[in-house]
Amino acid sequence: MVPTEGIPEEVLRKVENALRKEVISDSYPYPTKLSRATYERQKAELQIELLKMQRWVQETGERVVLLFEGRDAAGKGGTIKSFMEHLNPRGTTLVALPIPSERERGQWYFQRYVQHLPTKGEIVFFDRSWYNRAVIEPVMGFCTPAETDRFLRDAVLFEEMLIDEGLRLYKFWLSVSREEQLRRVMSRARDDLKQWKLSDVDIRSLPLWDKYTEARNRMFAATDTKASPWVVVKSDDKRRARLNSMRYVLRSLEYDPGVAERVSKTDPKLIGPAKSVFAEGEVW
Repeated sequence: MVPTEGIPEEVLRKVENALRKEVISDSYPYPTKLSRATYERQKAELQIELLKMQRWVQETGERVVLLFEGRDAAGKGGTIKSFMEHLNPRGTTLVALPIPSERERGQWYFQRYVQHLPTKGEIVFFDRSWYNRAVIEPVMGFCTPAETDRFLRDAVLFEEMLIDEGLRLYKFWLSVSREEQLRRVMSRARDDLKQWKLSDVDIRSLPLWDKYTEARNRMFAATDTKASPWVVVKSDDKRRARLNSMRYVLRSLEYDPGVAERVSKTDPKLIGPAKSVFAEGEVW
């Protein structure tokens, strides 16, 4: 059972309606979700391009890091899966770390992440990342304000070091409306095959929407830099979010001179800089 204390009645009514009809939120730019047939066709085309991109990464010794952040149930895992589905596992890694061990809590904060960074020819996906300390940990009381302040300063320097070292770093924030987030959480709670996706922290975070927004805004203000910008993806429609995320990465790399002809441009209504793309209630 998902507790609803502290969640506005208007939101709950919209969620119940969505659970029955699978409708999309009023704030989303499109009135309906992308059809499965269209999605599967476009996804297959992009996944072929991803294989070409991976071969280029391996042949040139590039190192690519893609990290995905967002509220609980924003679609991070599914988006990563769409990227990795047909990539050669010898050269791709998914990093989804559990809570720190006692030993890790005594280390430099970034230390547990550094060991998972790619070597030449590798692509690494982070399902949540060092940015736990910017949003989840301060909201849930898992770190002190001083630790968050230090992290926000150090993250910029840390990422500059990675980029100076030659790593290609992508930071995606999947932006989901409050109604859609709650709909997904409630759907998971009712599905025996998806309940593993729900944690105690997920449930406790639901009434803390505004606190998460404040923490996220502060994170963007400190870490959305020219060298390492955030890319925001509206994810109420998971299919469109996945396709646009893949297009963004493919069109930003030089793996093939004809990529711009084969891979269509991203949808500016759905993906772009942190200051211009958000779901309703997510505005920075």
